[in-house]
Amino acid sequence: MSTGVTGRPDTGSPETFDRRLLAPMILGSILNPINSSIIAVALVPIGIALGAPPAQTAWLVSALYLATSIGQPVVGRLIDLYGPRLLFLVGTSLTGIAGLVGVLAPDLGVLVVARVLLGFGTCSGYPAAMSLIRSEAERTGRDSPAGVLTALAVSGQTIAVIGPSLGGLLIGLGGWRTTFAVNIPLAVAGLALGLLWLPRTPRPERGPHDRPGLDLPGMALFAAMLISLLLFLMHPRVSHWYLPVVTVLAAIAFAVVELRRSEPFVDLRVLGGNLPLLATYARALLAYVVSYSFLYGYTQWLEQGRGLSSSQAGLMQLPLFLTGILVSTTTGRRREIRGKLLVGAACQLAACALLPAFGSHSAIWLLVVVALVFGVPQGLNSLALQNSVYHQADSARMGSSAGLLRTFMYLGAIVSSVATGFFFPYRADTAGLHHLAWFMLVVSALFLAITAADRSLRRVGRTAR
Repeated sequence: MSTGVTGRPDTGSPETFDRRLLAPMILGSILNPINSSIIAVALVPIGIALGAPPAQTAWLVSALYLATSIGQPVVGRLIDLYGPRLLFLVGTSLTGIAGLVGVLAPDLGVLVVARVLLGFGTCSGYPAAMSLIRSEAERTGRDSPAGVLTALAVSGQTIAVIGPSLGGLLIGLGGWRTTFAVNIPLAVAGLALGLLWLPRTPRPERGPHDRPGLDLPGMALFAAMLISLLLFLMHPRVSHWYLPVVTVLAAIAFAVVELRRSEPFVDLRVLGGNLPLLATYARALLAYVVSYSFLYGYTQWLEQGRGLSSSQAGLMQLPLFLTGILVSTTTGRRREIRGKLLVGAACQLAACALLPAFGSHSAIWLLVVVALVFGVPQGLNSLALQNSVYHQADSARMGSSAGLLRTFMYLGAIVSSVATGFFFPYRADTAGLHHLAWFMLVVSALFLAITAADRSLRRVGRTAR
């Protein structure tokens, strides 16, 4: 039996996307968002059970963000070098192990270790999926179906909707440890699907003196740069002045090392020459600063400033997620990118402009309206940013490029967390919401300006690569 360029036996039509890849792709890509969202409802019962205050249980969230921000591009680069199958299987196995560690954890410290393992274990799913989509496009000789990219985006949005509800159900059935245990059957399913359907990647032909292009010094410096930066952003204090210094020194050393290597972890020369891709990363950072500020800051205000219960505040977010899913599914098959980003930026700006008018007695219908308006950029931006990277990145570095997109997204989440803490120093009152809204408005205006000025977006998605 002959094999294609991906090492998979040729089955069916060689000109169509292999639909068997969808199940492992989607399952792998949702492992990270499900663990990001499900922990929200588990923090309080974990703190009660282990006698840990909120300041300590917050590390369960930060640990995942730190590990994921670093791990996504690193694992993505490994996928570029060794193929998605191996890294998918390793990552899925690590996810199962992390779930087991969480189930058996005797204290908060071990739970934090489990969350770090989850962060690294769930890093492989999304870059592997993007790499597979690109390899299928090259195998078939044409762009992969737009519906595949849409399914990838919508699956993550759907998990954001059901994650907290699933967590509450699991905690009701078996306690907070079930939110870690859920990773075990998911990992088993991922391993089975990966072993069955993911293609083997042929080993590249190398000479006797050739070495694998694994840039360990570059990866270590990249990790040092991000860890110091993210730790400072999570706790920005004058006493932590040394963290920005470490970030700058690590960044300089990283640039020197990468520019000297023949096979760098991040090819700075190519990346520096790919201004459209750099603009996409900047847009991702700005878009998710606003998105997470609304998701967390506005939700806190609904409870403390508007006086809603936790369940009522959660219901107020449903219109946002449902609108996002509807917008993604209805526009996903349209290849054009620039229009989606412009409409998303305009709706984001309009929604932020509504928030300064809110007060402690704002009508419920007005709360629903702002959530509906925010749902439009939620659906358009995430899909358009993902598709932009797919078209703009070098196909040989699709895994690491997709990983860097996730890094900038999580960096936006951490910046939003810092902003929320700054504007809500004691409680989420209405004055703090208004200040947060003006901050979000400025960031939204920058997002719109960068998008409108980027002429390269006119070509993205209009023609087949």
